[in-house]
Amino acid sequence: MTASLQLPRRSFLAKAAFGMAAVQLTSMVPAFAQSTGAGSARRLEPLKSIEAGSLNIGYYEAGPANGAPVILLHGWPYDILMFVDVAPQLAAAGFRVIVPYLRGYGTTRFLSADTPRNGQQSVVAVDIIALMDALKIKTATVAGCDWGARTACIMAALWPERVKALVSVSGYLIGSQAAGKNPLPPEAELQWWYQYYFATERGRAGYEKNRHDFAKLIWQLASPKWNFDAATFERSAMAFENPDHVAITVHNYRWRLGLADGEAKYQALEDRLAKAPVIGVPTITLEGDANGAPHPQPSAYASKFSGRYEHRLVSGGIGHNLPQEAPEAFAKAVIDVARG
Repeated sequence: MTASLQLPRRSFLAKAAFGMAAVQLTSMVPAFAQSTGAGSARRLEPLKSIEAGSLNIGYYEAGPANGAPVILLHGWPYDILMFVDVAPQLAAAGFRVIVPYLRGYGTTRFLSADTPRNGQQSVVAVDIIALMDALKIKTATVAGCDWGARTACIMAALWPERVKALVSVSGYLIGSQAAGKNPLPPEAELQWWYQYYFATERGRAGYEKNRHDFAKLIWQLASPKWNFDAATFERSAMAFENPDHVAITVHNYRWRLGLADGEAKYQALEDRLAKAPVIGVPTITLEGDANGAPHPQPSAYASKFSGRYEHRLVSGGIGHNLPQEAPEAFAKAVIDVARG
Protein backbone atom coordinates (compact mmCIF):
# COMPACT_ATOMS: atom_id res chain seq x y z
CA MET A 1 0.00 0.00 0.00
CA THR A 2 3.02 2.29 0.24
CA ALA A 3 4.74 3.53 -2.87
CA SER A 4 6.93 6.50 -3.58
CA LEU A 5 5.93 9.11 -6.13
CA GLN A 6 7.96 8.55 -9.27
CA LEU A 7 9.00 12.10 -10.05
CA PRO A 8 12.41 13.69 -10.71
CA ARG A 9 14.69 13.60 -7.69
CA ARG A 10 15.70 17.16 -6.88
CA SER A 11 16.92 18.72 -3.72
CA PHE A 12 14.42 20.63 -1.66
CA LEU A 13 16.64 23.72 -1.56
CA ALA A 14 17.61 23.62 -5.23
CA LYS A 15 14.08 24.56 -6.14
CA ALA A 16 14.28 27.80 -4.22
CA ALA A 17 17.58 28.66 -5.89
CA PHE A 18 15.97 28.40 -9.31
CA GLY A 19 12.91 30.38 -8.20
CA MET A 20 10.43 27.76 -9.36
CA ALA A 21 6.82 28.27 -8.30
CA ALA A 22 6.01 24.64 -7.56
CA VAL A 23 8.18 21.56 -7.57
CA GLN A 24 7.03 18.07 -6.71
CA LEU A 25 9.79 15.75 -5.59
CA THR A 26 10.24 12.33 -4.14
CA SER A 27 13.15 11.26 -1.97
CA MET A 28 14.00 8.17 -0.05
CA VAL A 29 14.83 8.91 3.55
CA PRO A 30 17.43 6.47 4.89
CA ALA A 31 16.18 3.71 7.14
CA PHE A 32 15.68 4.78 10.73
CA ALA A 33 15.82 2.49 13.72
CA GLN A 34 12.37 2.18 15.21
CA SER A 35 11.64 3.60 18.62
CA THR A 36 10.46 0.84 20.95
CA GLY A 37 9.53 3.29 23.64
CA ALA A 38 12.30 2.10 25.97
CA GLY A 39 14.21 5.33 25.43
CA SER A 40 11.10 7.48 25.68
CA ALA A 41 10.11 6.97 29.30
CA ARG A 42 9.91 10.71 29.80
CA ARG A 43 6.64 12.53 29.31
CA LEU A 44 5.94 15.89 27.76
CA GLU A 45 5.70 17.84 30.98
CA PRO A 46 4.85 20.16 32.57
CA LEU A 47 1.56 20.78 30.77
CA LYS A 48 0.01 24.18 30.34
CA SER A 49 -3.58 25.15 29.57
CA ILE A 50 -5.35 28.09 27.98
CA GLU A 51 -8.90 28.99 27.05
CA ALA A 52 -9.25 29.02 23.27
CA GLY A 53 -12.56 29.10 21.45
CA SER A 54 -14.93 26.57 23.01
CA LEU A 55 -12.15 24.72 24.84
CA ASN A 56 -9.66 24.88 27.62
CA ILE A 57 -6.77 23.33 25.72
CA GLY A 58 -4.05 21.38 27.46
CA TYR A 59 -0.71 21.63 25.73
CA TYR A 60 3.03 21.16 26.11
CA GLU A 61 5.46 23.92 25.22
CA ALA A 62 9.22 23.77 24.75
CA GLY A 63 11.98 25.84 23.24
CA PRO A 64 12.70 29.57 23.35
CA ALA A 65 9.65 31.84 23.70
CA ASN A 66 10.92 33.95 20.81
CA GLY A 67 11.61 30.97 18.55
CA ALA A 68 9.78 30.38 15.28
CA PRO A 69 6.55 28.59 16.28
CA VAL A 70 5.92 24.96 15.38
CA ILE A 71 2.60 23.29 16.23
CA LEU A 72 2.56 19.48 16.36
CA LEU A 73 -0.83 17.75 16.01
CA HIS A 74 -1.48 14.16 17.04
CA GLY A 75 -3.99 11.69 15.65
CA TRP A 76 -6.39 8.94 16.76
CA PRO A 77 -5.92 6.85 18.81
CA TYR A 78 -2.70 8.54 19.86
CA ASP A 79 -1.83 11.58 21.95
CA ILE A 80 0.84 14.25 22.38
CA LEU A 81 3.42 11.55 23.16
CA MET A 82 3.41 10.88 19.44
CA PHE A 83 5.98 13.72 19.52
CA VAL A 84 7.84 12.80 22.71
CA ASP A 85 11.12 12.44 20.79
CA VAL A 86 10.35 15.10 18.17
CA ALA A 87 9.61 18.06 20.42
CA PRO A 88 13.03 18.05 22.17
CA GLN A 89 14.85 17.97 18.83
CA LEU A 90 12.87 20.95 17.52
CA ALA A 91 13.29 22.87 20.77
CA ALA A 92 17.04 22.26 20.64
CA ALA A 93 17.03 23.62 17.08
CA GLY A 94 15.60 26.88 18.38
CA PHE A 95 11.89 26.49 17.62
CA ARG A 96 9.05 27.35 19.97
CA VAL A 97 7.20 24.03 20.04
CA ILE A 98 3.50 23.74 20.91
CA VAL A 99 1.95 20.27 21.26
CA PRO A 100 -1.78 20.45 22.11
CA TYR A 101 -4.21 17.73 23.07
CA LEU A 102 -6.99 17.72 20.50
CA ARG A 103 -10.60 17.95 21.66
CA GLY A 104 -11.51 14.72 23.42
CA TYR A 105 -7.97 13.91 24.57
CA GLY A 106 -5.89 14.35 27.68
CA THR A 107 -6.41 17.52 29.66
CA THR A 108 -8.35 19.41 26.98
CA ARG A 109 -11.91 20.16 28.13
CA PHE A 110 -14.99 21.91 26.80
CA LEU A 111 -15.83 25.16 28.57
CA SER A 112 -19.56 24.41 28.43
CA ALA A 113 -21.54 21.21 28.92
CA ASP A 114 -23.91 22.49 26.24
CA THR A 115 -21.32 22.58 23.43
CA PRO A 116 -21.91 19.75 20.92
CA ARG A 117 -19.24 17.06 21.13
CA ASN A 118 -18.52 17.56 17.47
CA GLY A 119 -15.72 15.70 15.68
CA GLN A 120 -16.22 16.92 12.10
CA GLN A 121 -12.99 17.74 10.28
CA SER A 122 -13.24 21.54 10.11
CA VAL A 123 -13.94 22.09 13.80
CA VAL A 124 -10.64 20.56 14.89
CA ALA A 125 -8.82 23.04 12.67
CA VAL A 126 -10.93 25.87 14.10
CA ASP A 127 -9.74 24.76 17.56
CA ILE A 128 -6.09 25.12 16.58
CA ILE A 129 -6.60 28.51 14.95
CA ALA A 130 -8.26 29.59 18.22
CA LEU A 131 -5.25 28.23 20.12
CA MET A 132 -2.91 30.28 17.94
CA ASP A 133 -5.02 33.37 18.63
CA ALA A 134 -4.98 32.72 22.37
CA LEU A 135 -1.20 32.28 22.34
CA LYS A 136 -0.80 35.33 20.09
CA ILE A 137 0.91 33.26 17.40
CA LYS A 138 0.41 34.93 14.03
CA THR A 139 1.96 32.22 11.87
CA ALA A 140 3.42 28.77 12.53
CA THR A 141 4.80 25.73 10.82
CA VAL A 142 2.15 23.06 11.38
CA ALA A 143 2.93 19.34 11.32
CA GLY A 144 0.85 16.29 12.07
CA CYS A 145 -0.08 12.68 11.60
CA ASP A 146 -3.49 11.02 11.11
CA TRP A 147 -6.22 13.38 12.41
CA GLY A 148 -3.42 15.84 13.08
CA ALA A 149 -2.25 15.71 9.47
CA ARG A 150 -5.79 16.29 8.24
CA THR A 151 -6.13 19.24 10.61
CA ALA A 152 -2.81 20.69 9.47
CA CYS A 153 -3.84 20.35 5.81
CA ILE A 154 -7.16 22.08 6.51
CA MET A 155 -5.40 24.94 8.26
CA ALA A 156 -3.03 25.37 5.32
CA ALA A 157 -5.89 25.27 2.82
CA LEU A 158 -8.34 27.58 4.60
CA TRP A 159 -5.98 29.89 6.52
CA PRO A 160 -2.73 29.96 4.48
CA GLU A 161 -1.85 33.32 6.02
CA ARG A 162 -1.52 31.53 9.40
CA VAL A 163 0.56 28.58 8.17
CA LYS A 164 4.17 29.23 7.24
CA ALA A 165 4.85 25.63 6.18
CA LEU A 166 3.33 22.17 6.46
CA VAL A 167 4.47 18.63 7.24
CA SER A 168 1.80 15.98 6.70
CA VAL A 169 2.13 12.23 7.19
CA SER A 170 0.23 10.39 4.43
CA GLY A 171 -0.19 13.58 2.44
CA TYR A 172 -3.40 15.39 1.53
CA LEU A 173 -6.13 14.11 3.84
CA ILE A 174 -8.92 16.66 3.37
CA GLY A 175 -12.22 14.89 2.72
CA SER A 176 -15.94 15.48 2.48
CA GLN A 177 -19.17 13.73 3.31
CA ALA A 178 -19.91 13.38 -0.40
CA ALA A 179 -16.59 11.61 -0.97
CA GLY A 180 -17.28 9.43 2.06
CA LYS A 181 -20.37 8.03 0.35
CA ASN A 182 -18.36 6.53 -2.50
CA PRO A 183 -17.79 2.78 -2.09
CA LEU A 184 -14.24 1.49 -2.10
CA PRO A 185 -12.86 -1.85 -3.33
CA PRO A 186 -13.53 -4.64 -0.82
CA GLU A 187 -9.94 -4.81 0.40
CA ALA A 188 -9.98 -1.08 1.14
CA GLU A 189 -13.36 -1.29 2.85
CA LEU A 190 -11.96 -4.02 5.11
CA GLN A 191 -9.25 -1.66 6.35
CA TRP A 192 -11.96 0.76 7.50
CA TRP A 193 -13.72 -1.85 9.65
CA TYR A 194 -13.71 0.36 12.73
CA GLN A 195 -15.47 3.17 10.85
CA TYR A 196 -18.44 0.91 10.25
CA TYR A 197 -18.26 -0.44 13.79
CA PHE A 198 -18.57 3.10 15.13
CA ALA A 199 -21.60 3.63 12.89
CA THR A 200 -23.58 1.32 15.19
CA GLU A 201 -24.67 1.77 18.78
CA ARG A 202 -23.00 -1.55 19.52
CA GLY A 203 -19.76 0.00 18.28
CA ARG A 204 -20.18 3.11 20.39
CA ALA A 205 -20.83 1.00 23.48
CA GLY A 206 -17.96 -1.32 22.60
CA TYR A 207 -15.50 1.53 22.28
CA GLU A 208 -16.74 3.05 25.54
CA LYS A 209 -16.18 -0.26 27.31
CA ASN A 210 -12.99 -1.37 25.58
CA ARG A 211 -11.27 1.82 24.44
CA HIS A 212 -7.92 0.71 25.97
CA ASP A 213 -7.74 -2.62 24.13
CA PHE A 214 -9.32 -1.12 21.02
CA ALA A 215 -6.63 1.55 20.76
CA LYS A 216 -3.88 -0.99 21.35
CA LEU A 217 -5.22 -3.12 18.51
CA ILE A 218 -5.23 -0.12 16.18
CA TRP A 219 -1.63 0.61 17.12
CA GLN A 220 -0.66 -2.97 16.24
CA LEU A 221 -2.56 -3.04 12.94
CA ALA A 222 -1.43 0.40 11.82
CA SER A 223 2.24 -0.17 12.70
CA PRO A 224 2.78 -3.94 12.30
CA LYS A 225 6.58 -3.69 12.65
CA TRP A 226 6.70 -1.23 15.55
CA ASN A 227 7.80 -3.07 18.69
CA PHE A 228 6.41 -0.59 21.18
CA ASP A 229 6.54 -1.68 24.80
CA ALA A 230 3.64 -1.82 27.24
CA ALA A 231 4.76 1.27 29.13
CA THR A 232 4.80 3.35 25.95
CA PHE A 233 1.21 2.44 25.16
CA GLU A 234 -0.01 2.87 28.74
CA ARG A 235 1.35 6.42 28.91
CA SER A 236 -0.68 7.38 25.85
CA ALA A 237 -3.76 5.37 26.85
CA MET A 238 -4.35 7.72 29.78
CA ALA A 239 -5.30 10.44 27.28
CA PHE A 240 -8.27 8.37 26.11
CA GLU A 241 -9.90 8.62 29.54
CA ASN A 242 -11.00 12.13 28.63
CA PRO A 243 -14.77 12.29 29.27
CA ASP A 244 -15.46 13.45 25.70
CA HIS A 245 -13.14 11.03 23.91
CA VAL A 246 -15.70 8.45 22.84
CA ALA A 247 -18.28 11.03 21.75
CA ILE A 248 -15.74 12.94 19.63
CA THR A 249 -14.35 9.77 18.05
CA VAL A 250 -17.72 8.29 17.18
CA HIS A 251 -19.08 11.57 15.83
CA ASN A 252 -16.01 12.01 13.62
CA TYR A 253 -16.44 8.67 11.88
CA ARG A 254 -20.22 8.90 11.65
CA TRP A 255 -19.92 12.40 10.19
CA ARG A 256 -17.54 11.15 7.52
CA LEU A 257 -20.16 8.64 6.33
CA GLY A 258 -22.96 11.20 6.43
CA LEU A 259 -24.59 9.40 9.35
CA ALA A 260 -24.28 12.37 11.71
CA ASP A 261 -24.77 16.06 11.09
CA GLY A 262 -22.15 18.67 11.68
CA GLU A 263 -22.84 22.10 13.14
CA ALA A 264 -24.45 24.57 10.76
CA LYS A 265 -21.98 27.31 11.67
CA TYR A 266 -19.16 25.27 10.13
CA GLN A 267 -20.97 24.38 6.90
CA ALA A 268 -19.35 27.17 4.89
CA LEU A 269 -15.94 25.77 5.82
CA GLU A 270 -17.01 22.24 4.87
CA ASP A 271 -18.32 23.52 1.53
CA ARG A 272 -14.90 24.94 0.78
CA LEU A 273 -13.16 21.74 1.86
CA ALA A 274 -15.50 19.63 -0.28
CA LYS A 275 -13.93 21.27 -3.32
CA ALA A 276 -10.55 19.77 -2.33
CA PRO A 277 -8.68 23.09 -2.30
CA VAL A 278 -5.07 23.16 -3.42
CA ILE A 279 -2.50 23.90 -0.71
CA GLY A 280 0.05 26.54 -1.63
CA VAL A 281 2.30 26.73 1.42
CA PRO A 282 5.71 24.96 1.40
CA THR A 283 5.06 21.31 2.21
CA ILE A 284 6.84 18.05 2.91
CA THR A 285 4.71 14.90 2.97
CA LEU A 286 5.95 11.72 4.62
CA GLU A 287 5.05 8.05 4.43
CA GLY A 288 6.37 5.05 6.30
CA ASP A 289 7.23 1.97 4.27
CA ALA A 290 5.19 -0.27 6.60
CA ASN A 291 2.05 1.83 7.15
CA GLY A 292 -0.74 -0.62 7.90
CA ALA A 293 -3.49 2.01 8.13
CA PRO A 294 -5.62 3.15 5.19
CA HIS A 295 -3.75 5.84 3.32
CA PRO A 296 -3.62 7.29 -0.21
CA GLN A 297 -0.78 6.73 -2.63
CA PRO A 298 1.56 9.74 -2.99
CA SER A 299 0.72 9.98 -6.71
CA ALA A 300 -2.92 10.54 -5.79
CA TYR A 301 -2.24 13.78 -3.92
CA ALA A 302 0.95 15.24 -5.40
CA SER A 303 -1.03 17.72 -7.53
CA LYS A 304 -2.81 19.10 -4.45
CA PHE A 305 0.34 20.98 -3.43
CA SER A 306 1.15 23.97 -5.63
CA GLY A 307 4.00 25.48 -3.64
CA ARG A 308 7.46 24.18 -2.79
CA TYR A 309 6.84 20.47 -2.28
CA GLU A 310 8.69 17.25 -1.50
CA HIS A 311 7.53 13.74 -0.66
CA ARG A 312 9.72 11.49 1.48
CA LEU A 313 9.35 7.75 1.96
CA VAL A 314 10.78 6.69 5.32
CA SER A 315 12.15 3.17 5.23
CA GLY A 316 13.02 0.70 7.96
CA GLY A 317 9.64 -0.85 8.81
CA ILE A 318 8.05 2.48 9.77
CA GLY A 319 4.31 2.32 10.28
CA HIS A 320 1.44 4.76 10.65
CA ASN A 321 2.70 6.53 13.79
CA LEU A 322 5.69 7.92 11.94
CA PRO A 323 6.63 10.73 14.35
CA GLN A 324 7.00 8.30 17.24
CA GLU A 325 8.53 5.48 15.21
CA ALA A 326 10.97 7.64 13.23
CA PRO A 327 11.29 10.90 15.20
CA GLU A 328 14.55 11.93 13.53
CA ALA A 329 12.97 11.79 10.07
CA PHE A 330 9.92 13.73 11.20
CA ALA A 331 11.93 16.39 13.02
CA LYS A 332 14.23 16.78 10.03
CA ALA A 333 11.24 17.32 7.74
CA VAL A 334 9.92 20.06 10.03
CA ILE A 335 13.30 21.78 10.22
CA ASP A 336 13.85 21.52 6.46
CA VAL A 337 10.45 22.90 5.45
CA ALA A 338 10.48 25.64 8.11
CA ARG A 339 13.92 26.86 7.06
CA GLY A 340 13.64 26.11 3.37
